[in-house]
Amino acid sequence: MDRPAAPSLPDAVRGHWAERWAPPSLKPYLRLARIERPIGWWLLLLPCWWSAGLAALNAGQSWPDPFHCGLFLIGAVAMRGAGCTYNDIVDRDLDTKVERTRQRPLPSGQIALKSALAFLVLQGLVGLLVLLQFNGFAIATGFASLGVVALYPFMKRFFWMPQIVLGLAFAWGALMGWAAAFGSLDWAPILLYLGSIAWVVGYDTIYALQDIEDDEVVGIKSSARFFGEQVKQGVGICYALTVIFLAAAFMQAGAGLVSFGGLGLFALHLGWQVMRLDRHDGAGALRLFRSNRDAGLILFMAMTLDCLI
Repeated sequence: MDRPAAPSLPDAVRGHWAERWAPPSLKPYLRLARIERPIGWWLLLLPCWWSAGLAALNAGQSWPDPFHCGLFLIGAVAMRGAGCTYNDIVDRDLDTKVERTRQRPLPSGQIALKSALAFLVLQGLVGLLVLLQFNGFAIATGFASLGVVALYPFMKRFFWMPQIVLGLAFAWGALMGWAAAFGSLDWAPILLYLGSIAWVVGYDTIYALQDIEDDEVVGIKSSARFFGEQVKQGVGICYALTVIFLAAAFMQAGAGLVSFGGLGLFALHLGWQVMRLDRHDGAGALRLFRSNRDAGLILFMAMTLDCLI
């Protein structure tokens, strides 16, 4: 049986509508989908938008396809929620041992396992309805991501860099925008995908610093633990690879100076994150992690402006 909702988790956005206005019976489900932490769906969405922008630049269009971008927004919210629900189902026993996660809806008993499974199916159906609006190649490309998504929650138990597997899943949108536009893939979206993977590994390493002490006690592996005292250098390498691969994708797609200018601002933002990073400051790590939404939007707006020009 489901239990009453507990207080919001420490990394939730303060004053979020899901915490202030949602009925008490729905709050545990919204928390299970991380609705009160929108940074997750933003970070899932941005590679989709980058890919749509890259396709528009390559095709000489005036802007990224707004219909596709709208579908990606809906799909990102639904599939991020489904992914978090699935992750929490798999990790429900581990989450009881970590301070930051033990009050999540499943380990705290706010939601029963059967209810969580039903909610997972519902979110997956929303994502499926979105995916079916695209061409056949894009649909197949979307389905191909499910294997990586299913594998990720188990990797932290035996693989020192589970963030790489997360990157493979979270960066998949870098392929989707191009596939939706052209019904095929090319080197430009593949390079964009590689850069997006490196970006995910970098920012999720920052995020993992919040749990590094609990992870050491429980035995959960992460890139933050793997890099140790050299975490700034590790994140810096990831971010450098991000910029290199994205620059190569822009050149392959024929992007203009405005896009490269946006990439320069994006690179400066990533460099600022590395400079500010302190492995002993969990609250600061969360702020830096969240700032990647702004970095990604800077890049997408530059690509959109490049299309207009």
